[in-house]
Amino acid sequence: MSIACTGIGVSGRRRIAVGRAHLLLRGQVEVIPMEVPKAELDNETDRFRRALATAQQQLRQIRDQIPANTPSGIAAFIDTHLLMLEDTAIADATVELIRELGVCAEWALQVRRDELARVFDEMEDPYLRTRKDDIDHVVKQIQKVLLDQHHDSAGDETLSLEGQVILAQDLTPADTILMRHQGIAGFVTEFGSPMSHTAILARSLGIPAVVGVRHATQYLRHGETLVVDGEHGVVLADVGPAALAHFERRIRQQEAITAELSKLVDRPSESVDRQKVALLANIELAEDIAATRDSGAEGVGLYRTEFLYMNRQQVPDEEEHLRAYREVAQGLPGVPITIRTLDLGADKQLDGGCPDSNPPACNPALGLRAIRLCLKEPKLFRPQLRAILRLSATAPLRIMLPMLSHVREVGEVLTLIEETKAELRAEGIPFHEQIPVGGMIEVPAAALAAAAFARQLDFLSIGTNDLIQYTLAIDRIDDEVNYLFDPLHPAVLRLIQMTIEAADDQGVPVSMCGEMAGDPRFTRLLLGMGLREFSMQPGSLLEVKRIIRASDLRKLQRQVTALMRKIDSEDVGLLVDQLNHEAA
Repeated sequence: MSIACTGIGVSGRRRIAVGRAHLLLRGQVEVIPMEVPKAELDNETDRFRRALATAQQQLRQIRDQIPANTPSGIAAFIDTHLLMLEDTAIADATVELIRELGVCAEWALQVRRDELARVFDEMEDPYLRTRKDDIDHVVKQIQKVLLDQHHDSAGDETLSLEGQVILAQDLTPADTILMRHQGIAGFVTEFGSPMSHTAILARSLGIPAVVGVRHATQYLRHGETLVVDGEHGVVLADVGPAALAHFERRIRQQEAITAELSKLVDRPSESVDRQKVALLANIELAEDIAATRDSGAEGVGLYRTEFLYMNRQQVPDEEEHLRAYREVAQGLPGVPITIRTLDLGADKQLDGGCPDSNPPACNPALGLRAIRLCLKEPKLFRPQLRAILRLSATAPLRIMLPMLSHVREVGEVLTLIEETKAELRAEGIPFHEQIPVGGMIEVPAAALAAAAFARQLDFLSIGTNDLIQYTLAIDRIDDEVNYLFDPLHPAVLRLIQMTIEAADDQGVPVSMCGEMAGDPRFTRLLLGMGLREFSMQPGSLLEVKRIIRASDLRKLQRQVTALMRKIDSEDVGLLVDQLNHEAA
């Protein structure tokens, strides 16, 4: 009898894989608190630093094994872990704990890991929260060296993994990259989220994968044939011949579709009735630049900047901001880039970010975050504004403000921008005088007042991730309630429609940069609602373009108008499926 396990599908272009399971077992790192005599503390800190150097060397060796034809951005995931190994938040802080607590290096490192994990656990932004996985990967790498457990098969070049499905508790980005080049068919992990680096790599590299499959290594056996459905988040074992033949046909179909999609890179994003739809990319790190170019994106609709503030003691200065933004602009010359200003909060601060006199927020999601924090703490905001304005003299930039809820916030930010411009003029530093300033509509109050925001701003962008969470009062990362996360809830659709209509009435461009924009299931619905600018992960762009090029937007608008009248009385999901079927 077949066994079905469910998790979270994180695949990109390739969604189905069939192969024999390769169980990758790694012993858990067991760390025991041990006191170290005061006279031995210097030796213990030396032992920690040697382990740190060994872990760095191991990662560099893995990086050197990556084939030369791999896109440069992919290797940057390993560079991220190398940077974390060099970060004082781990290295120096652990040495201090060894001396302060008088304990062994393994335990001091575990204490530091737990401190950092608490910070990430309190973060409201789901993407940033999953960065805890990277801390765990790096800490485990060092601990294995300290405990002499650092020999495993993931980086073994002699191991044949061709056509196999990796089954593991978790995989690091380094594992994922190496095993992709060893020819794995897909992978299944017990842990992970859609926004972990491993999941992002699976999409970038086109590896069918399902993460978050609880107890997968207990229920599934080494050597048995697995079907990995990365689209629906399902793993099947002990499948009969007829079912296997069905999935193998689907694999051939997806390969044909992928080949066809690649032909669309240089084709215009234009509907059957000759209406233009802009397709932009969401990016965060340097590794996203190559994927953005390869996808044929017309620009960057969302450049997240929070990475500059994470895992550090001091806030980034103006020059650091400028270097990071310039790297993106140089990698995408002449491409419009929308930089979202700092979207952190009091619940997710670096140690030097905010006055420590502030009491911890009872509900960080509703507290001092994003634009609220920037206005209260201009010392965080001004260096970023100055860097953006300086680069605007040579690159086509836009400024986007997150989590607006009151129009008066727009006025305060515009005043701050004008003051910053005056400073630059006085210093003789050039900048673009009319740099566009827009705002994100991700709070229900902002959607309801979208017309007022449109009158004050140059553009709007709908952030569906937060808009859905705030509208439905649920956390999509919380396993207990994330089944309620529903982009098709009538209230969510009405808020999106109100925002699009308000922007159109005011003659202001409106885009969508949340995950809904990159989900092909919703493309026709959003087109019918009047959306003409989408921003998404680069890996989703060509599929969305295919749908646009096959759609008649005038017809879709009539169909969606009728659909919106029915959403209270019928299952919206069925209506959307019908819309997609009729338009296909």
